Amino acid sequence: MKKLYLFNFFFLFLLGNVLAQNQQDYSNNSTLAQRVKALAAKYPQLVKSKSLTQTIGGRDILMLTIGTGKTEQKPAVVVVGGVEGKHLLGVEMAIGFAEKLMASSTVDSIKTLLDKQTFYVFPNMSPDATEQYFAKAKNERSGNATKTDDDRDGNINEDDSDDLDGNGKITWMRIADPTGKYKLNTDDPRSLLMADATKGEIGKYILLPEGIDNDKDGEFNEDGDGGVAFNKNSSYNFKPFVAGAGEYAVSEKENRALFDWLFDAFNVYAVVTFGPTNNLSTPVTFNAPGVAKRIITSWFEADAKANALVSERYNKITKTKDAPKTQSESGDFSQWGYFHYGRLSFSTPGWWVPKVAPDSARKEKKFNNEDAVASYLRWATGQGITNTFTPWKAVAHPDFPGQTVEVGGLDPFVLINPPYKMVDGIVAKHTDFIIGLAGMAPQLDLINVKTEKVADGLTRVTLKVMNTGDLPTYTKIGDRSYFLKKIVVNVKSNANQTFVSGRKTQTLESIQGKEFKELTWLIKGTGKVTIEAGSPTTGSKSIEVSL
Repeated sequence: MKKLYLFNFFFLFLLGNVLAQNQQDYSNNSTLAQRVKALAAKYPQLVKSKSLTQTIGGRDILMLTIGTGKTEQKPAVVVVGGVEGKHLLGVEMAIGFAEKLMASSTVDSIKTLLDKQTFYVFPNMSPDATEQYFAKAKNERSGNATKTDDDRDGNINEDDSDDLDGNGKITWMRIADPTGKYKLNTDDPRSLLMADATKGEIGKYILLPEGIDNDKDGEFNEDGDGGVAFNKNSSYNFKPFVAGAGEYAVSEKENRALFDWLFDAFNVYAVVTFGPTNNLSTPVTFNAPGVAKRIITSWFEADAKANALVSERYNKITKTKDAPKTQSESGDFSQWGYFHYGRLSFSTPGWWVPKVAPDSARKEKKFNNEDAVASYLRWATGQGITNTFTPWKAVAHPDFPGQTVEVGGLDPFVLINPPYKMVDGIVAKHTDFIIGLAGMAPQLDLINVKTEKVADGLTRVTLKVMNTGDLPTYTKIGDRSYFLKKIVVNVKSNANQTFVSGRKTQTLESIQGKEFKELTWLIKGTGKVTIEAGSPTTGSKSIEVSL
């Protein structure tokens, strides 16, 4: 048995090194599972892994717990990837963070961090969807394997996309039609834009995802294999009857399992999501009317200030710029992290198509139109990337007899997932950010301790409970929910000591970063007392005071 254990250990150790060195593309579920196992095998004292649940498609929702000792009793950061099935970069950022953190685990500062804090990493919450990247016909997908009737016609999954040109990619169809609403982009005719009628523009094309109207209802690809999307199934701002949202909030196994687990994790002070929403490049803004509503739709002012502080740190560390503005969809996980889970919730996609100036050597001109596809194609040309656009090619289409139908356009996944060779650098920057975020964690100290003899046998004890971290001990919205744990201050005394004023045990409301609350007791007796203050999100601090 011992020899078998050692063989398995070294096999996983070597496998992890091979994967890290030789991986040339994004991780499928098998590769991700191997990377998780390799981490747990190489760092058994620091990493514990398990499957939180399995999706309807039979794929594991993997979880890593990183830290030393009793991890559940230390302040924690949650890192979540794969919230959007099309965003494979988020998976790489989450598992890559765990790998890079462990690779630095012998560095003194990281050793100290792992002794003080815990990291919970969920690399991929959408394994059914991300696997579509590796399918025979590569197609962007957000939903899991739950069978759904998206068009509400009584049939299930009867109108999926079709690879009409047989190139292994689901791209686009443009159909020449005077009723169409799209026109060629004058900046780059490979791309199409919506015609603006207010400017006298006339549409000449219908633009649709590549496929056939399999159920003959006049709609294309509206009821495919993609079921319920993790990032549309959260309880905050859930919208029913939206494709991919599910029949009701938190209907899916992966959503329920993660939320149930998180609600029991009172030590979590921050959630970091690698997904489509971005409140790190540009922080949220305080909106008083949104806070005044019965159902709150805005961050509280103190929490917004904490977000701004973290955003400043994020931009300084990652040096990202030109981030596009994002609008959270209904059921968004990162929104749930703040509004329903009550934690500081930060989210970033990690990468977006960089803005590039026109190259005069290639006789490029400044764009007149705002268009993600044209911007990507210009950037890709500058990077020497030539294989992510399928030239438009005419095909015979059964649903458009006698009309010119062309298949082509930008390949799936490339607008939100950079070439894999760029991933390691992105992961490194965001690993540094999460470590920087952990350095801002709330932490208690007991300072300015004073004792004063006020009469025979009576001593007044005064001190300040200070949050030495940058972030609050818990959020304002958490205070509103009455769910998060408060700071407990306890004075341990002996039988010969009596409290004339002040409570032996009391709770404190949230303390903002770098702020404090002063406490005082009047104690009769002699000897020593021990004063301890702590909460799940801050850890504990104690001092001994002589009366």
